Amino acid sequence: MSEEFGSDFITVTDEDGNEFELELVDTLEHNGITYHALFPAVAEDEETGEPVDVDADDEEYGLVIMKVVEENGEELLSTLDNDEEVETVYNLFMERFFEEEEEN
Repeated sequence: MSEEFGSDFITVTDEDGNEFELELVDTLEHNGITYHALFPAVAEDEETGEPVDVDADDEEYGLVIMKVVEENGEELLSTLDNDEEVETVYNLFMERFFEEEEEN
């Protein structure tokens, strides 16, 4: 994924109404479904611009994979349906990430 124009950030609202920001790092299509690989956005101190430590007790901060679903003609992000789908798509993203590292 080209970063020529900078990173893409999205705000997601969970089922409890909590909002959090994610950074889109890659997108792929598998079996006609579009999946996004995202990481939680790193908070920055407004005065210094330095990264702010995230409380590890709040959430597990790692790779988030979501898929695009259409509902009432609108595209929405959704969690994956089952462990098999999670494992398959996770492995596809990991293959892509490692291919990009080897090319650099």
